[in-house]
Amino acid sequence: MRKADLLNAPIARVVSLMGHTDSLCIGDAGLPVPDGVERIDLAVSTGLPGFLDVLPAVLGELFVERAAIAQELSDGQPAFHAKLLRQLRNLEQAQGNSITVTTVPHEEFKRLTRSSKAVIRTGEFTPYANILLYSGVPF
Repeated sequence: MRKADLLNAPIARVVSLMGHTDSLCIGDAGLPVPDGVERIDLAVSTGLPGFLDVLPAVLGELFVERAAIAQELSDGQPAFHAKLLRQLRNLEQAQGNSITVTTVPHEEFKRLTRSSKAVIRTGEFTPYANILLYSGVPF
């Protein structure tokens, strides 16, 4: 049995297979998953599990170099956006690197998910609560 905190086997598998600059998406309940991209569906019911509950488990396993979020999240959900950025800043300190966070229009974000290794679907019902995490290397 793994000693790590992340217990979800499909997520652990995808993270283990990722290379430098590969992306992994964590999305809300409504984010469409493009054909051909693996869907890891964690959604149980409205709000369960929440995006901000799933994110730290993934961040504990993945060395993140950069991230992308939808502009609409920062515009329409400022409190949620602040919590998300706080988690990324904490990760920077833990990893000892700077994480570039870019914002793109939501339609562009959805296009970017086409090249993700997987989309993790949460039960989050906060509009635009989605992130693309790009893997880096810890050396």
